[in-house]
Amino acid sequence: MAKVISFQELAKHKCRNNCWILIHGKVYDVSSFMDEHPGGDNLLLSVTGKDASDDFDDVSHSEEAKGMMKRFYIGDVDRQTVPATKKYVPPWKESKTAQSTATVNAASAKASGSHKMFQFLVPLLILGAALVFRFYTK
Repeated sequence: MAKVISFQELAKHKCRNNCWILIHGKVYDVSSFMDEHPGGDNLLLSVTGKDASDDFDDVSHSEEAKGMMKRFYIGDVDRQTVPATKKYVPPWKESKTAQSTATVNAASAKASGSHKMFQFLVPLLILGAALVFRFYTK
């Protein structure tokens, strides 16, 4: 039976000599692997105190590397203790719900609306001018 580790306990182990990381709900003590890791110890230290699953998946580790993880496995994280991660939302998709920003947004909406119009019209005007110039210079 796997040992269950709280996220708070996991987060305490974030130094070079005592480094635990969380990948896909499993906790790994990679302290002894710091010098061997191809990405270096700073890379491992940068993913402590959070769920490193996305970071791990982004690198496309080899099957050999995934197999090596078994020797560092120390237990499973208690999912109820893991804080919810906020997904990145681009600024243009954020919903602005604060009442204080509503007034500012109303004023800037007119400005941004006209700004967007210029972003569309200026290239069209340049294209039109180029076509007129080409037509009359033939």
